[in-house]
Amino acid sequence: MAVARCMKSHVIIDLDGTLLNTDGIVEEVMRVFLVKYGKQWDRRCVHRTVGKTPLEAASAVVEDFDLPFSTEEFLDEVTPMFSERWSTIKALPGADRLIRHLSGNQVPLALTSNSPRSSIESKIASHDGWKESFSVIIGCDEIRYGKPSPEIFLGAANRMNVDPANCLVIEDSLPGVIAAKAAAMDVVAVPSIPKQANLYSSADEVINSLLDLQPEKWGLPPFNDWVDDTLPIEPWYIGGPVIKGFGRGSKVLGIPTANLPAEKFPHVLAEQASGVYFGWAGLSRRGVYKMVMSVGWNPYFDNTEKTIEPWLLHKFDEDFYGEELRLAVVGYIRPEANFSSLESLIARIHEDRRIAERALDLPLYAGFKDAAFFRTPPS
Repeated sequence: MAVARCMKSHVIIDLDGTLLNTDGIVEEVMRVFLVKYGKQWDRRCVHRTVGKTPLEAASAVVEDFDLPFSTEEFLDEVTPMFSERWSTIKALPGADRLIRHLSGNQVPLALTSNSPRSSIESKIASHDGWKESFSVIIGCDEIRYGKPSPEIFLGAANRMNVDPANCLVIEDSLPGVIAAKAAAMDVVAVPSIPKQANLYSSADEVINSLLDLQPEKWGLPPFNDWVDDTLPIEPWYIGGPVIKGFGRGSKVLGIPTANLPAEKFPHVLAEQASGVYFGWAGLSRRGVYKMVMSVGWNPYFDNTEKTIEPWLLHKFDEDFYGEELRLAVVGYIRPEANFSSLESLIARIHEDRRIAERALDLPLYAGFKDAAFFRTPPS
């Protein structure tokens, strides 16, 4: 068990990008909106909007895309489009688990956001039990200055009647981290922009996703849902034809992976945290096999695109390019990580394999091998 760095009694959590996949809604709305003006949304603009108030983010978009109207006029047009979609916004991996765990253990929680209070209410309304779990909720329209000002965090501590030093903040944005440190609070950063962890050096801890949070490091109740070095998750399913990948699985690593076309499921890739998962893999003409897989950018090789690379734990005598491959992802092992050498990377991959093979024999996971998903004819 991890040794507590310092005892915390209260937790303050950011909303957009930390608990909710707000970026997915933003991208969806902006793609539709900008087409009307002959523009195309570029995800690089996310860097200019994450952690900002709506007015600040809108100003950045108007400037970056050279739009023919004021920031206020832009907000008048897009706000109704966003409002229509807030009820469909999805929780990020580990968000619901974290809220239920902390509230279930009577840890006082506050929700703080650079979004207006009305937007916060709309966003969390469809997430069962969330609103009731927070004793304090503060939006940007209830304070004078948004993040990176510490005002919102100090206000949350004041409303909870707790010393700021006893609060742990969980944040995805750099302005949020700066604000938390200015409030003299410890902060765990969960960067929402890929491959940017190096920018969060002022945070007390940087984690890959909420799945990796260890509350006991902060004197808070530990999770008790890990089973034999694995975390059961809500299963997710994908499938498609096997394609040629980077060509390094067998040649460089000695580990033959089966690659799926990432462009077929961009939303799945965006919604799932990078890391190492496991489950079952069905080949349309062969059967269902144990598998372990990586999701992410493979830091050792510094991929430029997020990929899914499953390793079917079975020896095949021939390639199966073009064959329909279906994956039932049922558990999580660890966050993706960089390694000092190729040898250490290979050793860790084989340890992941051993963990997955053992876990998939447990009744908790074994039943998914017979899922109807594997028997349904390809569409």
